[in-house]
Amino acid sequence: MKYNNFIFKFLTVIAWLFFIGLCIEAGALVVNFIFSLFNPLVLKNLYQKLDLSEMYEKSKAVFFSMYAFILVIAILKAVLAYEVIKLVSKLDLNRPFSIFVATQIKKISYITLSVGLFSDVARQIAKSLIHYGFDIDRIDEFWVDGQAFIFMAAVIYIIYAIFKRGMELQLENDSTI
Repeated sequence: MKYNNFIFKFLTVIAWLFFIGLCIEAGALVVNFIFSLFNPLVLKNLYQKLDLSEMYEKSKAVFFSMYAFILVIAILKAVLAYEVIKLVSKLDLNRPFSIFVATQIKKISYITLSVGLFSDVARQIAKSLIHYGFDIDRIDEFWVDGQAFIFMAAVIYIIYAIFKRGMELQLENDSTI
C-alpha cells in the first residue's frame, strides 16, 4: 500500500507539471491572440514562432477561426490536466469505487473526446484551406493527435463503465453486510 501511495504522489506531481506546462501554453496563446487584435504586427512573433501574418492578411475570418481552434484545444488540454489532478489527489485507494471517482473519470473521458473532436475538425478544415492557398504547416502541430485523443476517450469511458459497475457492486456489498 505504501508503494501505491508513492506512485499516486508521483503521478500527482507529474499531473501538476503537465498542468502548469499546458496552462503556460494556453496562457501564452491567449495573450498573443489579444495582442494581435490590437497590433497585427505581433503576428510574426507569436508563441512557438507561430507566424500567422500571411493567413491574417489573406483572410481575417480564416485567421480567427483557426486561432479559435488552437485556443479551444489548448484550453481543453489544460482543463483535462486539472481534472486528472483532482482525480489523483482525491482518490482513496481503500475505497476506489466512489461516485467522485466515477464522475471524474466520465468527465475526463468527455473532455478527452472534446479535444479529439475539435482537433479532427480543425485538421479537416485546415486541410481544406490548402486548396485556397493557405499555408497550414505552422498550425498543424496543434491538432496532429486528434485521433489519439478520440481513442483515448473511448478507453477512458470503458474504464468509467467498469468503475461505475464496481461502485454498484461495492454499494451492494456494503448493504448486505
